[in-house]
Amino acid sequence: MSSLLALVDDVAVIAKVAASSVDDIASMTAEAGTKAAGIVIDDAAVTPTYVQGFKADRELPIIWKITKGSFFNKLVILLPVALLMNAFAPWLVTPLLMIGGAYLCFEGAEKIVHALAPHADAQIAADFEVGDPVHLEETRVKGAIKTDFILSAEIMTISLAAIPTATFWLEAATLAVVGSAITIVVYGSVALIVKMDDLGLWMARTGRTSIVRGFGRGLVRAMPRFLKVISAVGTAAMLWVGGSIILHGLEVTHLWAAPYEAIHHVAQSVAANVGAGWQGFVSWSVTAVADGVIGFGIGLVLIPIVTRVFGLFGKA
Repeated sequence: MSSLLALVDDVAVIAKVAASSVDDIASMTAEAGTKAAGIVIDDAAVTPTYVQGFKADRELPIIWKITKGSFFNKLVILLPVALLMNAFAPWLVTPLLMIGGAYLCFEGAEKIVHALAPHADAQIAADFEVGDPVHLEETRVKGAIKTDFILSAEIMTISLAAIPTATFWLEAATLAVVGSAITIVVYGSVALIVKMDDLGLWMARTGRTSIVRGFGRGLVRAMPRFLKVISAVGTAAMLWVGGSIILHGLEVTHLWAAPYEAIHHVAQSVAANVGAGWQGFVSWSVTAVADGVIGFGIGLVLIPIVTRVFGLFGKA
């Protein structure tokens, strides 16, 4: 009997440890996911462009192919690399974050410049030259998975940096949950977005009441505007996250702490002049705007540099 009670007690202890680990994974996942929110928004804004020009029955299969590629990027390639880097070269995390932040600044600034001064998109032109729809689909999917790899690398690095010091397996589980959850949220949202106009068209054609048909027509008209809003929010998020990562990295590495400290001081000063219930929001807003402006400036500086570098590689 005593042996049985001891076994039950051991099982109870194991269950408590397991429950505690699940709680730790959940809390760390929430924190890491919040840090990567800016890139998640941009990922969701960019992906719908890869199914433009295809028949409606090919949209979901294409998104599913990209989703599988995203899972492979995060869980098979980037997860082991992130864990090995954190175990044997943790000093690399901040520099890699800053490189990723610079990339986000470049992408965000390039989108704004493109919007203000539109120019021909070489990729779109190349797509129109492809006569075979199957080949075009394969090309689009490969391009989307490559873009996802870059964004996923930044997401996993940000998530790793946001996770408090923990055991190897706890870090691995948290990163796996973060990567899987973000992939499901992003591409699930993309699937809903790209099919929303089809739903609106179906409602407009088959609705039994004028209200339903009118709602369907409104949905069809609203989707292009909605995609533009998402794209704008994604661009702003890229600049905010990119600028924040670089400034925080400069402060952490003691290379140049003045900009980070100055923004923090201004945000606290502005927040002190509002009500207690709004201070946190105002402080965050001022910091986000300042980070975004600085991120845009960094991106503008990087545009000619990156363009020339890629131009040289293209010629080579």
